[in-house]
Amino acid sequence: MIHISTEFSILTKNLFCLAAKFLCAVQGQGESTHGCTNKNQKDYIVQDSSTLHPENVLRRKFVLSALVPAVVFPILSSDAKAKNINPYNEKRVLQQNRNIQKQNNVPDDFPNFIREGFEVKVIAPDDYVKRDSGLIYRDFEVGTGDCPKDGQQVTFHYVGYNESGRRIDSTYLQGSPAKIRMGNKALVPGFEEGIRDMKAGGKRRIIIPPDLGPPVGPSTFFSAKQFEVFDVELLSIQNCERRTIGFYSDVVCN
Repeated sequence: MIHISTEFSILTKNLFCLAAKFLCAVQGQGESTHGCTNKNQKDYIVQDSSTLHPENVLRRKFVLSALVPAVVFPILSSDAKAKNINPYNEKRVLQQNRNIQKQNNVPDDFPNFIREGFEVKVIAPDDYVKRDSGLIYRDFEVGTGDCPKDGQQVTFHYVGYNESGRRIDSTYLQGSPAKIRMGNKALVPGFEEGIRDMKAGGKRRIIIPPDLGPPVGPSTFFSAKQFEVFDVELLSIQNCERRTIGFYSDVVCN
């Protein structure tokens, strides 16, 4: 340990001297003027009419010795290469999404999705409507009559897709429509919002953002937070009332 400390002290001293000599040579003043150490000066050094303590001189030499190599050999930042590379090519990602959707045989005017991590841009025709909640929809047929209210039962068909256009669920394939009462939180928030202002006989495409989407996990067919697309056909709206017979009670919808 003693030998290592001695060698390190000698090496540090030599670096100080080399740095000082280098600066003197650059300034063209020799070794004894204007801030360059002189062999005969041991106690103090004059620089711009100010007196510096030997410890300050040593500290200043250390700083200068650290700056000199940085000036002579500039360090190349690793960010320089990254700035010349565009990690996110929007046009390329859009084309990839379109190719995958084409393989999945998506319906006409299906929206495209450009995903960069958790950031997603939805590309859809101008006739799609976006609400403040983030929900996006398009009406293919408006339907007739009144819109469903809380407590009423809606009967509807739907086909669900993910961002790649892969079909994730369909009541048409199941052979029977879905029946749900409005207002009891039995539906995905975005889905209920999307059909709340539909009318019987209406057909609508609903694009549900992750914030309004279904829960994810192994117990569902949704494996990640992403946009979901539903083509919905609202068949009918029924009024419901509670029926009680003895100790038995249920809700009947006409």
